[in-house]
This record gives sequence, C-alpha cells and structure tokens, in this order.
Amino acid sequence: MSELLYRATNLTKRYEERTVVDVASLEIERGEILALVGPSGAGKSTLLRLLALLEAPTSGSLQFQGVEVAMGGARPSLAMRRQLTMVFQRPLLLNRNVTANIEYGLRLRGLKAKERVAQVLEQLGLTDLARANARNLSGGEAQRVSLARAMVLETPILLLDEPTANLDPYNVSLIENAIRSINQQRAATVVIVTHNVFQARRLAHRTALLLDGHLVETLPTEAFFNAPDDARTAAFVRGDMVY
Repeated sequence: MSELLYRATNLTKRYEERTVVDVASLEIERGEILALVGPSGAGKSTLLRLLALLEAPTSGSLQFQGVEVAMGGARPSLAMRRQLTMVFQRPLLLNRNVTANIEYGLRLRGLKAKERVAQVLEQLGLTDLARANARNLSGGEAQRVSLARAMVLETPILLLDEPTANLDPYNVSLIENAIRSINQQRAATVVIVTHNVFQARRLAHRTALLLDGHLVETLPTEAFFNAPDDARTAAFVRGDMVY
C-alpha cells in the first residue's frame, strides 16, 4: 500500500482580496513524481510553496505525513522542513564558486560530503565548472547548480518550480535525467511545476491541471493526456484556450 505524504482539503491561499489557490482535494503519495500544469497565473507556484511549508494557507487543511500544518495546526519543525528541498524558477546563487554553492546547504547542517558533491557535479555536467564563479554562469548552468545544491542534500522530497524554463535541449535533458535518477534510485518524491506538457508526460507518474487556482483533476499521466475526465483537461492538452 502506498504511503500518503500530503493531504490537502479545501486548501486556500489569499493575498488581500485575491484568492490564488482554492484546492478542494489533493493527495500526494511518497515516491511518486507529480506534475502540476496549467497556464500562467493558475496558482501552481503558490501551491508548491504551500507544499514546501514556506507559506501558511489562509484556510483549509494541509496534512504533511499525517500532521496538520495549516492554520491552527502544528508549526512545521526544523526536522520536518529538512525533509523538503525546493528549487525556485530563478536560481539564487551565492557570489562564490560552483562547489561552494553546492556545499552550502551541507555546511548549514554541519555535514561534509565531498564524494556526494563530486557525484552531483558529474551527474549534472558541472565538473569542469567546479571552480567557476556562479555569477558568471549561463542560465542553464546556473539552473543546474541550483538543482545540484538541492540534490546533494538527499532529502526525501524535492519540489521544483519550472526547473527547465527557457533552457536549451541539452540542459533540459541533463536536468530531466537527474530528476528521474533521484526518483528511481532514492525513491524521492518529486512535485514539479511545469508549463511544458511534454515534460510532464516524460517525467510524471501523475499529472494535475490547475485553472484559476482550482485543481481541475489529477490523473495517471497517460490517462491525463489520452483519456481525461474533464473537458477542460482535454482542451488544455490539445492546446486550446481554457482561461
């Protein structure tokens, strides 16, 4: 039986008078890759930040490993937060070399793992850039460093916000292969926000469509693309305007 990692019920997030997320029900199982797709402004990134425990919901229930962490629930502990790593769409790198950036999270935890650092450098094609200043990298290189910094922590949950946006096929391939490896070799749970429906189809076990903050439906990926239940999903997959 699969282990339930997240359960959200009537989950909302509002900024002033604007409701950005209004999800009636969402469950995420340990060890799966879930893709969140939808047009810009649909609430995907905000939902991801809620799952990362970076923001508190305005209302509703959000359970993480059976513990209520929404309003009125338990405040996420440091141990709980350290099970999660989020990679943002825009890489936030330190004015240091690539290796120092990748080691940063380990140092905060008082850990040393040179072999692990060398492994992710090689896996993401960064070995030759190990001593390069991160501020001088291309967009694709910087995004790979950001992912490497997350990977080296080996957290059981990885949350990715548009990790390959505007990147060339070479960088897309390296990052997608790394995501598959994380999931297959370490059984890590991955939630990925992407505008690229082809990427969702390549990577995800299940795919979910968000429109105007609402979760339209969540299905196994092949069913999502070939036999969706909701007409809006079918329209989105065809590339029709649904917003």
